[in-house]
Amino acid sequence: MQLEFFDVPSPCVGVCQSDTKGYCLGCMRTREERQEWTSFNLDDKQKVIKRCVQRKKRKDSKVKAKVVVIEEAHSPTENQQASLLDPPNKPKIDNSTDLDFGDFEL
Repeated sequence: MQLEFFDVPSPCVGVCQSDTKGYCLGCMRTREERQEWTSFNLDDKQKVIKRCVQRKKRKDSKVKAKVVVIEEAHSPTENQQASLLDPPNKPKIDNSTDLDFGDFEL
């Protein structure tokens, strides 16, 4: 075990609402972990923070997977018509010019 000189700060960010699994939306701690935080020793606090990081990563990966599925479902394919709510595809303008402006007089 490593020597600890400072207390592990609370991961609370002030968003105290629970998701459907009971994890805090701000810090990803369970209700018990939030209530017992002050009684945990340093080792337990570090374990809680590691679990919170893992929970956050799992949640973020699930959200990314859902976004990809939704984007795939809403992206027009060859046989699908684009939505009227999508921004129109504007043709790209070629800004490269072969004009020599030295021929012009001011």
